[in-house]
Amino acid sequence: MGKQRASIFVEEEQQLDISGFAPKSKTDSSAPPPDEVRAVSQRANFRSREAADAKPESKSKRSPRQHRTGRNVQFNIKAKLETVDEFYAITDAHPGWVLGYTLERAVAALKRELASET
Repeated sequence: MGKQRASIFVEEEQQLDISGFAPKSKTDSSAPPPDEVRAVSQRANFRSREAADAKPESKSKRSPRQHRTGRNVQFNIKAKLETVDEFYAITDAHPGWVLGYTLERAVAALKRELASET
C-alpha cells in the first residue's frame, strides 16, 4: 500500500500532477501489421466485432399500418415470408381493407371450405 489515492478536497495549489499523461506520438513499431492479425484470427476462427452484413429484407418495405377498427387483440404467428407477402398483397389489393379484416375474411372462407368437405 505504497501509494495513496488523490483526494478531491485538495486545494488548487496542491492538485495532482497529471503532466505525464499524454497521447502516444507514434505507433508501436513492434506490433504486427493489421492484415497479418486478421489472417491469424480468421485461421483460429475468432469472431469479428465488426457489424455483420444486413439480413435480406422482404421484397418490398411495407409502410406502417395504423387504423382505428375496434380490434384490440394482437395475434402473432410465424409464417413463411412468401405467405406473409401474399397476405399483405391481398390486403393492399382491396382499398379500405386492413389486416384484421383480411384475417376475418380468411377465417370465414376456411370455415366455409371445411364445412363443405363434410
